Amino acid sequence: MSRVLGPFTIRRAMSVALLTASWCALWGSVSVANVGSGLVVGFVASSRLIGTEGMGRVQFGPLVALAWLVAKDLAVSTVSVAREVLTPTDYTEEGIIAVDVPVSTRSHMLLVIVAVTVTPGTAVVDVDPDESRLYLHLLHCSREQATAEHVRELADLACRALPMPDDRSDEQEAAR
Repeated sequence: MSRVLGPFTIRRAMSVALLTASWCALWGSVSVANVGSGLVVGFVASSRLIGTEGMGRVQFGPLVALAWLVAKDLAVSTVSVAREVLTPTDYTEEGIIAVDVPVSTRSHMLLVIVAVTVTPGTAVVDVDPDESRLYLHLLHCSREQATAEHVRELADLACRALPMPDDRSDEQEAAR
């Protein structure tokens, strides 16, 4: 049983506490039942039953950086879009651009799509997972290069926050 649940470390205790708090927040109240079920969910989610070795370990530093970057983007772009709406002159230069992201982003594509689409002024209109390419609608096409770099930064943070085994290890396992 201890092998399945793994050693109880400070990192795991923090993860279980965070998951329990999130569980209570999702249910909207702190009760004995919510805390108890949150602890069970937290212990199961942090056990070795989920994922494989080297997977499923959330890297909190990059995850916090990703959350901060998305929150900052949300605030800055909301002000920018509000300014566009409130000014009588239309300064938008709408267009659709293609942004190539690293192949390693395939496992995190949904997270990257949500992070891009949640910010006002940008929207993912299509995805080509085989080519690792996102098609984005922009209100300001003059910011094409900056937006493409920013999307790649979001993809990099997503990959670092939620690491997956690289393609080489998959190939090595298939060869065995």
